[in-house]
Amino acid sequence: MRRRVFKLQEAIVRHLVGSALVLLIGLGTAVAQSGDSRAQDQSVKPANPNAAQPADGTKENQRRTDEFAEAAQAINGPAGNPECVWFGRRVVRLMWLDDIDTALRHLDLYDRFGCPGGHVQATFRCLTRFGGQIDPKVAETLNSRVHACWINPAVQPQAAAAAPAGISAAGGAAPSPAAPAPPAAAPAPAAK
Repeated sequence: MRRRVFKLQEAIVRHLVGSALVLLIGLGTAVAQSGDSRAQDQSVKPANPNAAQPADGTKENQRRTDEFAEAAQAINGPAGNPECVWFGRRVVRLMWLDDIDTALRHLDLYDRFGCPGGHVQATFRCLTRFGGQIDPKVAETLNSRVHACWINPAVQPQAAAAAPAGISAAGGAAPSPAAPAPPAAAPAPAAK
């Protein structure tokens, strides 16, 4: 008789625990799907600030289009194509930010479009010359330097170009020359 009572009690407990578990799982998913009601209310309130965002987006798109057109005019060959400009600048930016894995994935796509790999190398070399002038907290300084180096990889930073000429052998400052020295040509890669 006791065995029947224990089996009956075990069966009742199993059903109750199973039902409670299903109820808790269902309740948890319902709460997770409903989200935070305060976040929903905040998204509805500001109507006027959101009206300015499409205008900013339009300005941003126009700026990008102008940059691609500038690159196409300044650079002859495939490095001036919009897809090469977009992927190439992105690769250089990612390399500067030490995101090498992502940069290599983008570089594969850059190569797949038939874009010249040497232009990425020259642009990164140019960007390293501007190292002290790039503010890591302001993303736009990096983006503008990458774009300037993409358009003209031989560009020299103005402060760094004048500094070597302005220092004498004794360590003191010498009078700077009237005209800055022309930039040195980049060494050609060794033939294999």
